[in-house]
Amino acid sequence: MTRKYNRIAVLKGGWSPEREVSLNSGAAAAKALKEAGYDVFEIDVSRDLAARLAEAKPDAVFNALHGQWGEDGCVQGLLEIMGIPYTHSGVLASSLAMDKQRAKAIFEDYGIPSPPGKIVSRAEAAKGHVMETPYVIKPNAQGSSVGVFIVRKGENRPPEQLSSDKWDLGDEVLVEKFIPGRELTVAVMGDRPLCVTEITTSLAFYDYEAKYAAGGSKHVLPADVPDEVTERCLDLALRAHNALGCRGVSRSDFRYDYEASGEQLYCLEVNTQPGLTATSLAPEQAAHLGISFPEFCAWMVEDASCQR
Repeated sequence: MTRKYNRIAVLKGGWSPEREVSLNSGAAAAKALKEAGYDVFEIDVSRDLAARLAEAKPDAVFNALHGQWGEDGCVQGLLEIMGIPYTHSGVLASSLAMDKQRAKAIFEDYGIPSPPGKIVSRAEAAKGHVMETPYVIKPNAQGSSVGVFIVRKGENRPPEQLSSDKWDLGDEVLVEKFIPGRELTVAVMGDRPLCVTEITTSLAFYDYEAKYAAGGSKHVLPADVPDEVTERCLDLALRAHNALGCRGVSRSDFRYDYEASGEQLYCLEVNTQPGLTATSLAPEQAAHLGISFPEFCAWMVEDASCQR
């Protein structure tokens, strides 16, 4: 691979609810990039980021931030203003993917099925059922399944956490029909969907703990599903990636309702900056196809751009 960049700043940490995961992702990416021969330095992001980047003068930024401010277009906008190439998606794609309801509207325009849902205020969702059970409540602009609840059939009330004074995940929540079945995911690398992984967990569902705790989930790749389901998953993931205008690496999550007589696959969301921890899915799919983790991270760096 011909290299455009050498001195790389890895952004990690930040102050979103996903800080700890980002610290792990950033440390893993930095180690891999050093192994690949780059001059790497790490920045635990705070509000003086612009000054630190101006002083360090990197050739490019590897963005390993997750969640609000790092994954929603904010940091991307700063890097655009500073003229520093960066990995993953640009400002618009990042902000659209993070706003789950707007992403769903785009999916609908592009014929990508997603669960029926609507935006309501947290207060309204806390008062009583706003949709027939079972349904899912999730913050409209968070990642990593932070603040996600499944309200199951027969439950009398929504989760009490919605009424808590400690809630800091936004006043808008997305309420969606619960889709039964199996959890599938596909990473996209540029214009290439990698493979289909099935995720299983012994926990209530694939929540934050299941994603990041050791032993919290089991990954089966390639997923043991019919060939036509595999092909449709790969196609929908690439279509979702392109519909939102993503670049670099993304990962699309699906529910496979294998008992349904009609539509069986539903796209839940697109992650524009998938995790890079020891339990993360996108690097695992790349490795399955013979792409080592240092090669995977190096590809992301060389794909970095600034869309000024």
